[in-house]
Amino acid sequence: MSLLVKGRRDGRDIVTVTPQSAGWKYVGFSAHRLAPGESLEFPTERNEVCVVVLRGVVTIAAQGREWREIGQRDSVFDDAAPYAAYVPAGERVRVTAHTNAELGVASAPGPDTLPARLIEPSTMKASVRGEGLNTRHVRDILPQTEPALHLLVVEVRTPSGHSSSYPPHKHDTDNLPAESALEETYYHRLNPAQGFAFQRVYTDDRSLDESLAVEDHDVVLVPRGYHPVVVPYGYESYYLNVMAGPKREWHFRNDPAHEWMLKQ
Repeated sequence: MSLLVKGRRDGRDIVTVTPQSAGWKYVGFSAHRLAPGESLEFPTERNEVCVVVLRGVVTIAAQGREWREIGQRDSVFDDAAPYAAYVPAGERVRVTAHTNAELGVASAPGPDTLPARLIEPSTMKASVRGEGLNTRHVRDILPQTEPALHLLVVEVRTPSGHSSSYPPHKHDTDNLPAESALEETYYHRLNPAQGFAFQRVYTDDRSLDESLAVEDHDVVLVPRGYHPVVVPYGYESYYLNVMAGPKREWHFRNDPAHEWMLKQ
């Protein structure tokens, strides 16, 4: 099975990944476009869900609550954090668009005891990782410091000509505190949209080794192994990461062959 899931260039439903389609246990992800006045409604079933307003203005209703006209970005490449909403298992979510909008819906097995809540941009930590042409800009949407059972959600913008998720790192072994076992999806966006990026997913023994040409709206599955991203000159990269595993902690191991660059 290829680790690349192609996104649709038109229509409401862009891409869908389930644990069944990915062949793993935890992470689900979907992305959707909504026109003004259009709604997306779905049950959370046995999953906790994080709805990320990637762009546009929407109203989200869940668990008897309603967060009206939230969203402050025209593009994921705007210099602003998104709005998001956390909804526990056993609920129903309805999202109604007031403008053209794009949503990312992250899911993992979760509790029905946590309250639904709005995650405001002002609560999201922004940071810069890497140096030189490895520099990228990170926003923690649902980090391990905030309530959830399995889900971790983060977004990353990578400038033109830079590498990201680099040096290559992995988080596929339950060996805390040195490393945690987390499945992961990358939802890729490119600016301008006709651009592309490259992502490699590989293990130490090369039993898994795929190099993927990624286009706008594509998803890359990372079941295990290292997973660096390279963005060609002239195009800016955005990706939304969803991670989940048996323990909700993010600890990674760098590829020893490339870790030398951190010691310069």
